[in-house]
Amino acid sequence: MPDEDTVVDGSANSVSLVNEANQRFSFRLYRKLAADADSQGKNIFFSPFCVSTALATLSVGARGETHRQLFSGLGFKSSLTQTDVDQAFQMFLQRANNPFQDASEGTAVFVDNSFKPKPEFLQTLKQSYLADGFNVDFTKATESADTINKYVEEKTNGKIDKLVENMDPNTVMYLISYIYYKGKWVTPFNPELTEEDYFNVDENTKVQVDMMNLEDSFNTYYDLMLNVMVLQLPFNNSYSMLLLLPDDDMATLENALGPNRVTKWLQWMTPRRYNVYIPKFSIKTFYNLNDELSEMGMTDMFGDRANFRGISEEQGLAVSEVVHKATLDVDETGATAAAATGIGIGATAIRFPDPVPVLKFNHPFMVIIIERNTEKILFLGKMNNPTI
Repeated sequence: MPDEDTVVDGSANSVSLVNEANQRFSFRLYRKLAADADSQGKNIFFSPFCVSTALATLSVGARGETHRQLFSGLGFKSSLTQTDVDQAFQMFLQRANNPFQDASEGTAVFVDNSFKPKPEFLQTLKQSYLADGFNVDFTKATESADTINKYVEEKTNGKIDKLVENMDPNTVMYLISYIYYKGKWVTPFNPELTEEDYFNVDENTKVQVDMMNLEDSFNTYYDLMLNVMVLQLPFNNSYSMLLLLPDDDMATLENALGPNRVTKWLQWMTPRRYNVYIPKFSIKTFYNLNDELSEMGMTDMFGDRANFRGISEEQGLAVSEVVHKATLDVDETGATAAAATGIGIGATAIRFPDPVPVLKFNHPFMVIIIERNTEKILFLGKMNNPTI
């Protein structure tokens, strides 16, 4: 029998593997969303952790090829078992719901009155994913959608109001995961210094924005390989916002992004005094992720080949939709971000060489909200135009 230390080491290792997989999934999904958004010049913003949590809860009930595709799509290595994944998410969610931080993350499962999932499926969701459970009547499409939306709105402090727009009356179960985060800057911006300025959307388009200003010592790193400046804005807890400003070529940055690069940036950052200008902005996004997840190899869950016998042996089940909504508000005091993912299941290396006094985020940049100790990515996005 293995001694206790070996068990603890194994558990810590699987948590680390799941965290790494979540990071890789973040950037893979980002690139899928960016491919769609770029043609239309849209902003991008989503919570990869929220999406991966929702899909991990779904994997609890998946079997066979459907389960293999979910694990592979989420980036989980073959050495990881479902139990490893469940225990890792339990730890992530317990750690996130810290009473000293204005943050909450969790899941819920809404089950039709006529549908009886396997008790062990519901038990795992409750124990490992801290899921709330509710019975609803999905034949009453408007009422059941209202019930889900009200729950999500409450959990995200009103930031995500209508996660579900059109409820399929064939739905027998709806899984959701949500995340809410509010952080205050360690050093707030002075509102009196906020002034109107221009943001260059592209070579031909300028828009007027409210530009915040702060002169202070900031942790920064200039990545010479990508020609990108990385600025860390710490919140007054263990989270930070990373702002990534490419000199010109956003595509090079997007294609090179990955967990190792973010780790390198955080390790190599050095404090330097800058006069920083950042626009105030708000982003609201809505995604139906069916196509993106299918392109990432998770195809069977959406059709006749779906195998969710871990949820029910009685009835053929398939995923009808995976939807995700997210918001981000950035102002002088800090940032507030929220997201929710719904799954409907129906029957059927070198420092910047010279000190630069001014660092101005006046053209498209990327945003990452990260937990500094674990490098867990809560939110990821791109600001193309602060006025839309």
